[in-house]
Amino acid sequence: MSEWAFREVGFHRLELEHSIHNPRSCRVATKAGFSEEGVRRGSARHADGWHDMHVHARLRSDQPSATTRAASASV
Repeated sequence: MSEWAFREVGFHRLELEHSIHNPRSCRVATKAGFSEEGVRRGSARHADGWHDMHVHARLRSDQPSATTRAASASV
């Protein structure tokens, strides 16, 4: 999806964030080629209260993720 957003839509930057209490989302973001950029403290309200959120981003100029390279190789 990221490669499509860069190639077809022309985005320069994509961001995502997830709760710091969700390490699986952090691994998914990293495997998708998103670099961790920092923490937004108390920025999202969840059912159990306010959560700090990890911020990840990719730039069009970043290398494709390992997941994208593997998918391209199998086509």
